[in-house]
Amino acid sequence: MTLTADGLSIVEQNFDFDLLTPEKLMEKAVGRQVQIVRTNPGNGQEVTETATVLSVNQGVVLKIDDRIEVLRADGAPTRVIFDKVPETLRARPTLSVTVASDRAGPREARLSYLSTGLSWKADYVALFDEKAGKLDLQGWVTLTNRSGTTFNDAQTQLVAGEINMVRTNSQVRARSTRGPGQEPGGNRIGDYYVYPLKDRTTIADKQTKQVGFLDVTGASARKTYEYRAEWFESLSDPDHAASVVRFENSVNSGLGSELPAGVVRVYMRDHEGKPTFVGENDITHTPQGSEVSVEIGKAFDITVQPTLLSHERASFWRSRYKMEYVIRNAKDEDVTIELRQTGLWRNGKVLSESLKSRRVDATTLEWTIPVRANGESKLTFSVETGW
Repeated sequence: MTLTADGLSIVEQNFDFDLLTPEKLMEKAVGRQVQIVRTNPGNGQEVTETATVLSVNQGVVLKIDDRIEVLRADGAPTRVIFDKVPETLRARPTLSVTVASDRAGPREARLSYLSTGLSWKADYVALFDEKAGKLDLQGWVTLTNRSGTTFNDAQTQLVAGEINMVRTNSQVRARSTRGPGQEPGGNRIGDYYVYPLKDRTTIADKQTKQVGFLDVTGASARKTYEYRAEWFESLSDPDHAASVVRFENSVNSGLGSELPAGVVRVYMRDHEGKPTFVGENDITHTPQGSEVSVEIGKAFDITVQPTLLSHERASFWRSRYKMEYVIRNAKDEDVTIELRQTGLWRNGKVLSESLKSRRVDATTLEWTIPVRANGESKLTFSVETGW
């Protein structure tokens, strides 16, 4: 916690969490006098006596005049009256601060503190027009408050990055995700980005609410078909290619803000013009200038049949693989599929290929393969890779 004000410094701060309960009141009254009020069940008459609390261990022991009594806990019509609430008992956990000031009088002060129980996540709704190559994208931040405190008309900032916090028995590692902004770009703080929500908001304790942070129409987008092969192997049955919607997170495409990780739900209009849900997937934190890929499902009409044609040892540490991929397109239109092959370890290299590949990274190759309507295409290649 920090407290800042002109001409003021903190001497000490105390957090009191000894909460006010009937049991605590009685414990604090040990050695002191209280009033015991008993009600006669027969006529309702009340009798008040002064008693000294001797002990509250496994029951309340009282001294009344020259006798010792135990306060019954069986619901008998008896109540205890205390003259005041002890200063150390609080109705709720309380933070108090002792300060030193160079002058008397009121002044403005700023109190800052860390709170647990606050969380947020991002969700997106995308309306994709495949023929026009356009996409409408709305972004929502879901705020959840379990902190025990209501924040009224609060300015809210979301932090982009991953912040470490020390683990305790009752606290797990806190994670924050990349946050959105109302305008392209954000305020950078160290390795993080901070984005303020445009409007103030009130979020009550034990409340979840959604706040819109992104509303873009007509962003450039395209649909592609992809297939990923994790290793060099044959499959007994053909597999389906993935249907993927891609768009650039750039100013030219109509976007350009850092996008937080979240779920993107994609809709397309049917023959009647009604938006129809076609799939959803997660996206990772996406900085400005990056491409966003959303795999929305499997393409029913596009299949891929991998076949391992040969495998031989080139040396003790290296092997050669020859693969064949047959791509079949049952659609009434031409398509292009992007096929990625991983598994090129330890200076893996291409020996031969029927189509030119692109090296994605040290272990992955990619081919762009056109397939005619109601037709098929074939890719063959040989690679050598180490262990």
